[in-house]
Amino acid sequence: MFMDRFIQQACRQPKWIVYPEATEERVLLGACRVAEAGIAHPILVGDVRQIEATMKALGCSEESLKLVDTGEVPDHYVQHYMDVRGAREGIARRALSRPLYYAAAMVAVGDADGLVGGVVNLTATVVKAAHLVIGLGGGFSIPSSVFLMHIPGSPYGESGTLIYADAGVNADPTPSELAEIAIASAQTAQTLLGWQPRVAMLSYSTRGSAAHPLIDKVVEATRIAREQAPGLLIDGELQGDAALVMEVAERKLKEPGIVAGRANVLIFPNLDAGNIAYKLTQYLAEAEAYGPILQGFAKPVNDLSRGASVEDIVGVTAITVVQAQA
Repeated sequence: MFMDRFIQQACRQPKWIVYPEATEERVLLGACRVAEAGIAHPILVGDVRQIEATMKALGCSEESLKLVDTGEVPDHYVQHYMDVRGAREGIARRALSRPLYYAAAMVAVGDADGLVGGVVNLTATVVKAAHLVIGLGGGFSIPSSVFLMHIPGSPYGESGTLIYADAGVNADPTPSELAEIAIASAQTAQTLLGWQPRVAMLSYSTRGSAAHPLIDKVVEATRIAREQAPGLLIDGELQGDAALVMEVAERKLKEPGIVAGRANVLIFPNLDAGNIAYKLTQYLAEAEAYGPILQGFAKPVNDLSRGASVEDIVGVTAITVVQAQA
């Protein structure tokens, strides 16, 4: 039911979404389901003969799908790659002969509205291709990711829904990078979920209750984020309970403010903390976890787990469409 909101919104204005791993059975089944439901217009990129053979074996119809062969790379894709990378033509053509890079070029030049990958490729590979070919949006120097966490019956966040960042990309962000992650995650909360983001910069200290260079990093990141986004509701450093539970925030802080006890966007100090937290929440709290949803790129790109189900592919496609609608 949590995903229904994205599916319904995507169906109002479907977008062209490209899949660079189109010879994988789950991707083909997901793309077929996406097309049948009217969520998006799928573009399948790769060896067309192999895609067609797999589709025939699966009983999938080609009627509502666009198939694109990577054997011939359009000249304007090559020129784009040469322009953004400063590469020679031969290098550009070799790079773009790979489906992931070809698909990224489609998005970069406007032949597709978003990209969904990761069933075959590693997250780092998807991020690298998007970074090299599509590039970052204005104001960002790094890509990052969020997980959408939905905990049925929970009173925290927005009726049990929270954003966790960064739990998938940046291992040990600097203070300025952590500030970027906070700002990007707040933008994701607004555009994807329609929230008024309340961002908590997490640590093992609450506003000076402990002292350590690790805490200093979070304090500095909070200062930078406030400077770069003056209207952003952000507080830190905060412990997890002070960020989420009003009773705790009131005990630990003389003036809790707007964020403490009410946070809906949680920014973790490093990838260890974020990744561990999302997996513990997923299994111990029986939460639904969606992501990593990538952010910071100039155009929508999203990653899937290599263990992703057909339902996961449909859901992430819907999210990508909603991002492209913004």
